[in-house]
Amino acid sequence: MSRRFLALTLLAATLGLAAAPPASAQVTMRLASATINDVQHEWQKVFAEELAERVGDQVKVEIYPASQLGAIPRMVEGVLFGTIESFVTPTAFLVGTDPRFQVFDAPALFEDGAHAGRTLHHADYRDHIETFALDKGLRIVGAIYNSPMLLLASRPVETLDDFGGLKVRTFSSPLQMQPLSALGSSPVPLSLNEVVPAMQSGAIDGLLAGMPILTAFQYWDVAEYVTDLNFATVVSVNVVNEAWLQSQPEEIRTAILEAGRAAEQAVLPWGIENVARANRVWEENGGRILSLSDEEQAEMEARFAEIAAEVFESEQLSAEYERLLAVVEETR
Repeated sequence: MSRRFLALTLLAATLGLAAAPPASAQVTMRLASATINDVQHEWQKVFAEELAERVGDQVKVEIYPASQLGAIPRMVEGVLFGTIESFVTPTAFLVGTDPRFQVFDAPALFEDGAHAGRTLHHADYRDHIETFALDKGLRIVGAIYNSPMLLLASRPVETLDDFGGLKVRTFSSPLQMQPLSALGSSPVPLSLNEVVPAMQSGAIDGLLAGMPILTAFQYWDVAEYVTDLNFATVVSVNVVNEAWLQSQPEEIRTAILEAGRAAEQAVLPWGIENVARANRVWEENGGRILSLSDEEQAEMEARFAEIAAEVFESEQLSAEYERLLAVVEETR
């Protein structure tokens, strides 16, 4: 074989390789959350399975629970700016992104977890939720019943007077901060990973959270008293950066949306049972679950309803709240 012929052969092979279409690169999708071993974490795991069933290994899902990708405000920023593809969180932590998220913190919305699921997964309302924050660059691909809201405190809270002077970690929602202020407590917005050292140092006296969070992080080591306020329900959503989503092939975009809805339906029974399981675990580890008297419970709920009415006075919030209430009533 002549050197000239060999050179031409090598050149042709090189050009052929250059002209060949590149193999499809595997897409990486990071799923972030501040919690672990709860319904948010379960949704992430089921979502990964549902997505794999639809697109195989075209998408590599990486799950980062327990604030591995930063504190909650940093993860919110990450999904807004596109440095994190996906973040699941209680809606209250997204109020700074869009104030309409606080409608889910309204008191006495749901009868129980099953009712919350029927409302969140109502066909028309679920379509509305998906584009809830689209103008902020976020698409909701998971709407999840989380748990009832509880108060963990370093001392027993069994009457309305017991709220006086408490410094309580809250979410950033006005509908969590203002009611506590009305009861004489001082609300302190903190990320979840800051709570334990703050309670151990006495910087705060307690926090608002769902029981699955309290048991997952073994909060019985820092406080034993939980008061079931029975006034609000934690709703979580998984948000995805919309620009990143739209940069994917149509097959992957569709699969992500379908997997999100399939996962939220699949984890609803798990989440309901997980609340009951968490209550048992709390008491098995020496924790106590307290409640207000019927009279004081009714008084507290009346105060919170007045505050909610004030918060929802604006036209935008009022319209969003009325839309949610209509679905709540339809699904009772």
